[in-house]
Amino acid sequence: MDAIILFVMVLVLLFLGLPVGISLGLSSILYITFISADSLSSVAISLFGVGQHYTLLAIPFFILASAFMSTGGVAKRLINFAIAGVGHFRGGLAMASVLACMMFAALSGSSPATVVAIGSIAIAGMRQVGYSKEFASGIIANAGTLGILIPPSIVMVVYSAATDVSVGRMFLAGVIPGLLAGFMLMLAIYVVARIKNLPAEPWKGFGNIVSGGKEAGWGLFLIVIIMGGIYGGVFTPTEAAVVAAVYSMLIALFVYRDMGPLKGIPWVAETDSAIARVGFNGSVYGVSFFLVWMIMSFFATAQSETTSVGERAAWGLGMSLVIALFYIYKRGKDLDASMLRCLGSGLPVWSRNLVAVGRCFFPAMLGGESRKVILDGTKTTVMLMFIIANALLFAHTLSSERIPQMVTEWMLGAGFNWFTFLIAVNVLLLIGGQFMEPSGLLVIVAPVVFPIAMALGVDPIHLGIIMVVNMEIGMITPPIGLNLFVTSGITGMSLAQVVKAAMPFVAVLFVFLILVTYIPWLSTFLPYSIMGPELITK
Repeated sequence: MDAIILFVMVLVLLFLGLPVGISLGLSSILYITFISADSLSSVAISLFGVGQHYTLLAIPFFILASAFMSTGGVAKRLINFAIAGVGHFRGGLAMASVLACMMFAALSGSSPATVVAIGSIAIAGMRQVGYSKEFASGIIANAGTLGILIPPSIVMVVYSAATDVSVGRMFLAGVIPGLLAGFMLMLAIYVVARIKNLPAEPWKGFGNIVSGGKEAGWGLFLIVIIMGGIYGGVFTPTEAAVVAAVYSMLIALFVYRDMGPLKGIPWVAETDSAIARVGFNGSVYGVSFFLVWMIMSFFATAQSETTSVGERAAWGLGMSLVIALFYIYKRGKDLDASMLRCLGSGLPVWSRNLVAVGRCFFPAMLGGESRKVILDGTKTTVMLMFIIANALLFAHTLSSERIPQMVTEWMLGAGFNWFTFLIAVNVLLLIGGQFMEPSGLLVIVAPVVFPIAMALGVDPIHLGIIMVVNMEIGMITPPIGLNLFVTSGITGMSLAQVVKAAMPFVAVLFVFLILVTYIPWLSTFLPYSIMGPELITK
């Protein structure tokens, strides 16, 4: 009966129009004050514990990395790379939009950020070549949900914090399901495109794919840094989030130059000679390879005591020099210029750019655009952490009243097995996802269903992926689907129009949910193979 009172208070506060975070926190405080035997001091302890939770510290830094990577330039490069790869298929531009969402999801960890960054460019592009606004909007709204499934994922961090499972294993578990979900959406687009005779982009050859990959490479390398650093044993997921935030800032300000005082200033000026361009480009390839080699080899040999930094640097310098000289030889031969002349001509280009970076370093880091991005990221962090803090307080109240244990005993006594239990979890989350923000809902539901899942033999990592996929679907179902509101905002369509446009592709995600729910291998293969099974100690 007491549990019913607690949930009724939450629902009443929600229907009165109070924000989700306040509804959860206020109902918990009222329940502890007037009904529970628990001490009111537990409220302060629970809220203080949120700020001390090491895993949750990853969230603000992943949000900040997403904010810097959400610049138009990064998204545009990803879309061009995706078009080069799949644009020549029937409906290729729509398929490229899904592929771009998958790549951006691996940079941001946020569904709304993915919809904004990719959708604001891709929807306009699809409209120009003959796609209807409804079709384009439906695709982006659904593909944007991959932002919380493909690692790194903020929602996975929240689940890990709520259940004390490994963030690293959760990230690995999302790789195969994320790729499968993207493939299923692209397959559905291809079928529709064949039926409706949608346009295809002309095939421009593998050179265009290579060119697109080079343009998007520095952004995509963030994936390597995060995943390689975590699974190479170099840093924890929380430390990886910090590295991602710093890397994203440097790439946006000084490499891509999409913002800050260097915005719009190319690395190579139109006045530079062809010989200088060849020398500079060749040396850039050499330097880039050396940096990538040192980072990758560090990840691969971090646990080794036999490989020194000097050995890695010597190998890297040798290979980098070969790559740079080979490029200069091939390109310089057409200009009838020696390699030394090309290299010498490229030095002034390096000098000009390095001086510009040095002169603008602090103005760029502390300038107005950087401060705005950091402020926006901070606002998002405060909003999300406020919801999580109150949801954790609500979860504490549930635990102190032994509500999860009572639910577990009831379900086991009612004859639930793992199959029927997962059906119940999906129904619960699909309904809850229509009314609550994913992170807050996970923090509330996970502590309740987790002990039941353990008692029934459901793998904790598998359960986490099931819950994340349900959160995906919740983000595109009314009335509180975040992706629906974001898509409506960037397209100018009404919410009802966006819902109607998204529904056909939601059916694909429902099929995907069934596959993920009842084929545990999709979630557990990678984490089991690389890190071993998750061990539950409490």
